[in-house]
Amino acid sequence: METNITPSPAAELVLSPEANSIPPYGAIVNPSPAPVTKADRLQTVDLIRGFALLGILLMNIPGFGIDNSIYYQLLTHPTGRADTVALTGMMVFFEGTMRGLFSMLFGAGMILFTMNKQESAGGATVAEYYYRRLLWLVLFGLFNAFVLLWFGDILYYYGLCGMLLYAFRKTRPKWLILIGVACIVIPIIRGVVNYDEVRDKRAAYLQAVSAEKAHKKLSSKQSQDKNAWLEIEKNRKPDPEQTEKNVRKMHSNYSTIFMYFIPRNADDETWFLYLGAWDMLCMMFIGMGLFGLGFFSNRVRGSTYLMGLLAGYGVGIPVSWFYFKGMGLSVAGEWGNYVDTYRTPHWLLYDIKRVFLAVGHASLLMLVYRSRLLPWLMKALANVGQLAFTNYLMQSIICTWYFYGYGLGHYNQLRFHQLYYVVGCVWLFQLIFSSIWLRYFRFGPFEWLWRSLTYWKFQPMRI
Repeated sequence: METNITPSPAAELVLSPEANSIPPYGAIVNPSPAPVTKADRLQTVDLIRGFALLGILLMNIPGFGIDNSIYYQLLTHPTGRADTVALTGMMVFFEGTMRGLFSMLFGAGMILFTMNKQESAGGATVAEYYYRRLLWLVLFGLFNAFVLLWFGDILYYYGLCGMLLYAFRKTRPKWLILIGVACIVIPIIRGVVNYDEVRDKRAAYLQAVSAEKAHKKLSSKQSQDKNAWLEIEKNRKPDPEQTEKNVRKMHSNYSTIFMYFIPRNADDETWFLYLGAWDMLCMMFIGMGLFGLGFFSNRVRGSTYLMGLLAGYGVGIPVSWFYFKGMGLSVAGEWGNYVDTYRTPHWLLYDIKRVFLAVGHASLLMLVYRSRLLPWLMKALANVGQLAFTNYLMQSIICTWYFYGYGLGHYNQLRFHQLYYVVGCVWLFQLIFSSIWLRYFRFGPFEWLWRSLTYWKFQPMRI
């Protein structure tokens, strides 16, 4: 059974829905820019966002609670079946996919924001509101990284990448999807080139080793080639001293961790933006296209969602499994053996599996929503999605307080699978908190602050 929804509410940006209607694609209807009322929301967008927001914590929790060397340890010397199952499940079904789904909705929200606001005489333009909002998002990202001390923040990148989307706000859906596909192909090409360089270094190393075995004196270049490869292999394995230092620092007070994170965050937010912008842009463009086709607004046939589910999981899960096993081979086996064996690396499948799994997850949610099964869960997820900005920052606050030294100090003290007990507790709290909060308030606290800063006017808070 399909649920008919009046095409009126919608999402402004992925973290904060705001619009008054879903007009024909590309139309502008709102007389003046302003936040939307609670009645004018699109529940399907909220529930998919809520699902993605909770899912992101599945992948973030190891960064909050345990040293990164745990991945190498689990792949080379598993500590138990529960840890192996947890790692496999997270990597195959959710790794990168929840953030991908989040990015899709961010792109969809950009279209909604621009097409539901009309220029007003003497007031700020839609572009001014749009870029003002994104600039505040960048600052919130810096706050999350340098004040709340979460090095895995995505708000900073979303704010900057979102600035590129405005020029494509009226592009037809099929072209948006093709642009998203192009954003997937570009890093694949770059990955092939980089991997070829690695293979060249490996070949030079093998030639030097072969010369050594033949009792020939190595040239200066051959010695450099040999040492260069040995350094590459060394850097791919955890450094026990660095691991010990990291754990010690993370059990320190706030000022120590703050100073420890400054160079790390500064480096990450520079280089990941340069190297990883395609990661977000590809999903944002595809999300814009899918929204234009009515996918996220419950405006396509049920058979389309069924096909999305079958194709998403039918392709995404096998590809993700192949990707995960390949990544395991590159770690558990020696890196040199991997390079000798595989002409093309498994990680080039990363964005491909993300797109299919994200579509599969969203399609499943839409089918459950239309069937009217689990209405309480659908409503609870929609509440979390409505407060996604607050809930995202809340995850940083709760997890840093629980794991870092200035809080309860549980960093690196739980086994891998035990981290997900913490995730379950955070989920339960946010599901309950969101439902109670929305009984009395229009926005979450951070949504209210963000809107007030964007429109430069205090927004009404209480219902």
